Amino acid sequence: MVRLGWFLIDLVFVVVFAAVGRASHGESVLGTFITAWPFLVGCAAAWLVLVLLGDDGLGRRAAVIVWLVTLLGGMALRLASSDTAEVPFIIVATLFLAATLFGWRLVASLVRRRRQA
Repeated sequence: MVRLGWFLIDLVFVVVFAAVGRASHGESVLGTFITAWPFLVGCAAAWLVLVLLGDDGLGRRAAVIVWLVTLLGGMALRLASSDTAEVPFIIVATLFLAATLFGWRLVASLVRRRRQA
């Protein structure tokens, strides 16, 4: 059940990525799903990998897997669906997803350590 919570946190950050990107270009936030869906599918695939590995989703390995599969899977699906992936978009997606998908895990790790101390 805990894994489901971590999975949902990742999904929220993927949606935030899409919403912020659309808003920064003056596009309707209502179309966020159009931008987000390939990355949401990529994130779900990453979590399937984590479950198969027996990973709890919180460590560095999980962060790397979720980040790379979400990013690369999302970009691949975006291109396969006849959308674009310009270099600036790839750079922003790479950095934003890395910051958020690694970032919340770092905060969770620090909170966990503090509670154990």
